Amino acid sequence: MDFQKAFDQVPHRRLINKLAVHGFGGELLQWIANWLSERKQRVVLNGHCWGWKDVLSGVPQGSVLGPLLFVIHINDIDDSVNGKIQKFADDTKVFNTVGSEMEVDSLRCDLCNLVQWSKEWQMLFNVEKCKK
Repeated sequence: MDFQKAFDQVPHRRLINKLAVHGFGGELLQWIANWLSERKQRVVLNGHCWGWKDVLSGVPQGSVLGPLLFVIHINDIDDSVNGKIQKFADDTKVFNTVGSEMEVDSLRCDLCNLVQWSKEWQMLFNVEKCKK
């Protein structure tokens, strides 16, 4: 399963709340919040510039800290599945041995829980890239 625009979608406030739950605090948490806030971006195409827009979500790509913050944000996705899960960057794989109808139902439940998690944390999956 692939997150839709993964690094662009991480909601800043929710990320800061997760960092606080994981023990980040004080000046470090404030520094990260400041680093993420008041960011702006614009599009430049063939010399034509569009206006600046506020960036309200996402972690800066090309930075050292951005991918780490992304992993922290999605790290609790494991809590929503009973089967096995593997994560690498913005790809998530859930799997298990399926030999009975009960195990099929368990895997279906895991998939439903992953979708629910993705909605709760505003990190939707790109259905076009999800494969079996």
